[in-house]
Formats: sequence, C-alpha cells, structure tokens
Amino acid sequence: MKPTPKTFHVKSFGCQMNVYDGERMGELMAAQGMTPTDDANAADLVVLNTCHIRERATDKVYSDIGRLRKQARAADRPAPMIAVAGCVAQAEGAEIVARAKVDVVVGPQAYHNLPELVAQAATGTAALDTDMPATAKFGALPARRKVSSSAFLTVQEGCDKFCTYCVVPYTRGAEISRPFDAIVDEAKALVDAGAREITLLGQNVNAWDDEAGSGLHGLIRALDRIEGLHRIRYTTSHPNDMREGLIRAHAEVEKLMPYLHLPVQAGSDRILKAMNRSHSRDSYLKLLERVRAARPDIALSGDFIVGFPGETEADFADTLSLIDEVRYAASFSFKYSPRPGTPAAEMTDGFVPEDVMVERLARLQASIARDQAAFNAATFGKSCTVLIERKGKMPGQMLGKSPWLQSVHLMTDARIGDLVDVDIVRADPNSLAGVERVKAAA
Repeated sequence: MKPTPKTFHVKSFGCQMNVYDGERMGELMAAQGMTPTDDANAADLVVLNTCHIRERATDKVYSDIGRLRKQARAADRPAPMIAVAGCVAQAEGAEIVARAKVDVVVGPQAYHNLPELVAQAATGTAALDTDMPATAKFGALPARRKVSSSAFLTVQEGCDKFCTYCVVPYTRGAEISRPFDAIVDEAKALVDAGAREITLLGQNVNAWDDEAGSGLHGLIRALDRIEGLHRIRYTTSHPNDMREGLIRAHAEVEKLMPYLHLPVQAGSDRILKAMNRSHSRDSYLKLLERVRAARPDIALSGDFIVGFPGETEADFADTLSLIDEVRYAASFSFKYSPRPGTPAAEMTDGFVPEDVMVERLARLQASIARDQAAFNAATFGKSCTVLIERKGKMPGQMLGKSPWLQSVHLMTDARIGDLVDVDIVRADPNSLAGVERVKAAA
C-alpha cells in the first residue's frame, strides 16, 4: 500500500504536443483535488511525460527515475509515486515496469485514465494502460483552466506517413482529427482562460480535416472569428498536406502569423526516398515558392536529420545547398538515432560513423545559425506587434514574441497578455530588442 498522492509534478520531454498533454494531465490531477508543485522532489506523484523520437530522450527518462529515488533516499523520505506517460510508455509498456519498477505506465492516448491508474498503484499494484482509443480521451478531460497568454491546442494526432526513421505511427497510432466543434469550443475556453494566441498542434497538423472537408484552413478561418483571440499558429506540418486553401489563408487571415514550420529532413532525393518522405527536393522548394508568393514576409523553419543510413558527403552537400537556397529563419537539426522497430534501424549497411555525424551536424548548424542571424538582422528598424509572455531578468523588462516567433525584450509597463507595438532597435542572433512606440496624441 502507498499513500494516495496529494501533490504532483509533471515533467514533459520532447515536442509541443507533449507540452499540451502534460498540461492536460496536470488539469486532470488538479480536478481530483491534488496540488501541483514545481519541485519534483517535493511531489507525492511525479509524471514523466516522455518522448521516444531519439535514444537520448529515452535514456533521460530512466536517468530521471533513478535521480528521483536517489534524492529521496538522501533526504530520508519516501520515494514519490512515479508515472511514466507518453511515447516511451506506449513503446515499451510493461518493460518499463520490469526495468524501472515504476508505479504507473500510461500511453499518450490513455492518459485520461490517469486518476484510476494512480488509485490502483496506491494499492501496491503497478498500473499499465497503453490502449489507443482514438480521440476518446478528449471527452474525458476537464474544462480548460487559467492559461498563459499563449496556449497549445491539439487538433490532430497520429501519422500515416511511415517515414522509415520514425516511431510516431507506432506510438501515436493512425492519423485522427478531433471534431470541428470540439476544437472551436476548446479554443473559446482557452481565450476565456487568458489565451491571446493559440498554436494548433498535430503530428501532421495540416492533415486535419472533417467530414465536410473543411481542411485546416477552414478551421483557422473559424478560429479567426473568435473575439479576444489575436494570433493563430500551427505546427508541425507535412509538405504533402499543404493544401492550396491553407496557403491562401496565410495571405488572407490576419490573425494567422507569418511563420511556417515545414520539415524537409534532407536535401538529397536519394535520402528522401530512403526516408519514405513522399516528397522530392524540387517539390518541396516549389511549395515554398507558393507559400512565399502568398506571404512574402513569412519566416520558414525546418527539421533536418544528419547521418541517415547511407548518407554520403554528396548527399549531405545537397542538404547544405537546400539550406543555402531556402534561408531558414530557424531550424531543428539532429544526428540520426535508430529507433527499434523502424525500417531504418535495419539499414545497417549504410551506417554513418559518429564522428562524421558530429562534424556534419556542426556544419549544418553553422549554416542555420548564419541564416537565423541574417533573418533577425533584417528585422532591425522595423515595427511590429509583440505579445508579452513573461517578465524579463531586469526590473521593468518584459519578454514576448514577434509575429515571426522571435523573442523580443523591451522595457514597458505592459502586462503579460498585452499586445505592444514596438520598434526593433537591436537584432542579435537569437533575440531582438524593442522599444515601445509612443502613441500619437488624439
């Protein structure tokens, strides 16, 4: 028997969808009368909301489990109840219980059952739930509570693309779209709870659709009509799901921010085919041309994998040349990490040595950093509206985001959630400095 937890702490790893899931699990626990704490070492229940995309992320979970127990022993207090949630839980299931002796294991489609699983664990029996019942969990979650000025909203889950390196189709299941009305209702609740900006989330968010064929662009236009909502974003997109209506929305919907995260992964057609990406270098570049024609000031972001099995120096040179052509405002890049059960993990003949991957990643990130600094520098002297998100380190300093998702700091009396017109007076590689514009007298 274990005491029923009275306090909890949720730690999320990985993508924005995990952040959303972590927030929802927190709301679920709070609705049961439990109190959140920022200190994992002071919590009766610690939920580790995991990511399985890379091996390092998986290893970090087991490291955290060991650290929590070690710190409890050092403080001469009982170890917290530990729940492993998310994609590692889905992929490894009962193996986590056997390996780490945790109390609860719950997959990303079953976390609405977390209160019942915690109650079972309190009896001394480890609880496991990795069922994948489509969108059933959303109807079982509590109403949204107070949120920050910017909020995440999951609208789509799962993936049918089956990229050869990726575990998402196995850990998140097939592509499913939440109902139109349910999304709009949750968006309204988020605005009522304080959100001024909503980022729509999905493994392939632009695959969202409903029976009426609204497409993500139709959903965005519906959210555009919500009073009090000032900004709309979405991530992560797949090139094959960028419909013409969504591209037009970037030109026509004022609340849709000029930022697009569109992963490409590689610039070599040979590697793209081996990855089963279903798009070519040329089709990707032509798609970006259409997006930029619709919204010339759009900031583009991408994902890159370095060292995929079989990648030659010539293949990597193709990736660098694509980066040179696109000039991304931001990007995420990683060394290839084989995930058990994926086709790429069996491609052992084309193994790229670790030192080669490290060296290539450094070159790629240098190119991205160059272009990010150039994009920020081009913002110098411009005026834009900044959504204030949090306090800065200095008295009177606040931090917020530009329409292009750049971090902006300024001295202002504005509060979190305010929209402030600023002039950009300094552009650094990773952030901007702004000065609040003085409004002309009436």
